[in-house]
Amino acid sequence: MTNNKNSSNDLAEKRTDMAEDRTDWAEDRTIQATERTFAGWLRTAFAAIGIGLGFRAVFGEFEPPWLAQAIATGFIVMGGIVAFTAQQRACASLAHLSTHAIRAPATRHMRILSYCVTAAAVVLVVALWWLHEPTQSGTA
Repeated sequence: MTNNKNSSNDLAEKRTDMAEDRTDWAEDRTIQATERTFAGWLRTAFAAIGIGLGFRAVFGEFEPPWLAQAIATGFIVMGGIVAFTAQQRACASLAHLSTHAIRAPATRHMRILSYCVTAAAVVLVVALWWLHEPTQSGTA
């Protein structure tokens, strides 16, 4: 009977260890998913900024001229906001998780990258409005 109890305790310990391993692996997968999600949001930010620049380039002769600039500005600002928000959410998620079998992404790098994208969006908006050359319609 003692043999059965030891065998039963060993089995329970083994199951507990396996459950803890699965939990650790799930946490590692969540960290990797957070990193992929951050990358996806940055791609979305770059796409919004690209749409803004493309809109301004394609519809540069739009009447009134400020309307094309305003629409482009909206997309570029949206891209900057997405980049900034993505790093805030990713860093907050990663702060609550612990790695086990993987190396965690450096949140400092995420912050620097998103700050650069956000700053570049602001510079693009300023350049879009400041460097605008008025059209010379009606001149011969």
